[in-house]
Amino acid sequence: MNRIAIYEDNPKLRELLELLINSADEFLVVGTHHNCENILLHIQSESPDMLIMDIDMPIIDGIAGVKIVKEKYPNMKVIMHTVFEDDDRLFACLSYGADGYILKKDSPSMLFGAIKQLFEGGAPMSPGIAKRILQTFRKPTPTPNSYHLTEREKEVLEYLTKGFSYKMIAHECTISIETVRRHLKNIYFKLQVQCGTEAVAKAIREKIVNE
Repeated sequence: MNRIAIYEDNPKLRELLELLINSADEFLVVGTHHNCENILLHIQSESPDMLIMDIDMPIIDGIAGVKIVKEKYPNMKVIMHTVFEDDDRLFACLSYGADGYILKKDSPSMLFGAIKQLFEGGAPMSPGIAKRILQTFRKPTPTPNSYHLTEREKEVLEYLTKGFSYKMIAHECTISIETVRRHLKNIYFKLQVQCGTEAVAKAIREKIVNE
C-alpha cells in the first residue's frame, strides 16, 4: 500500500483530500499537516511514500518544504497541489525537485489520477501548467548579466537563495542589515520582482547565481 502525507492549511480541504485518497484500496493517508515546520520529523515518524504539498502555508510554506525534503530525501515523491500558476512559484517548486504540479481548480479525479501517475513513474501536471512550461522553454533565457547586478548584489542574492536571513547575510558580507535591505531593494527592482521568494525563484530558474 502506498503511504501518503498531506500538507494543506485549509482544514476542510485537508479532510476532503484525506477522504478522497483513503477511498482507494491502494492508498493510505498516514499524516495530515497545516505547514512544513516539522516536516522531517513527520517523515521519520510516518514513513510516507509521497507528499501532497500546498504552497501558501504559514511559518514554512510548500516551496521551502520541497527544498527541505528533497535535500534530505531526494527520492521522496512530492506533488504540488496549489492555486498558484505563476511562473516564479512554479519554477521554484520544480527547481527544488517537485515531481508534479496540480492546480486546485482541477477536478478531484485529476488529482487522483496524478497521484496514480506519479507512483507509476510519471510527472503529472495540469494542462495549463504543462503548456506554460513548454512556452518557457521556447523563449530565449536571459543571461545573468542582462539584469546588470553588481558583484555585491549577486553575492547578497546568492545568500538569499541559500535561505540566509538578513542578519546572516549582513554578517557574511560584513555590512549592516540596512545595507542588506538596500541591496535587496535594488535586486528586486532589477529582476522586476516583488519579494524575496520571487527573487529566489527567478535566480534559480535563470541561473543568475550558483545555488
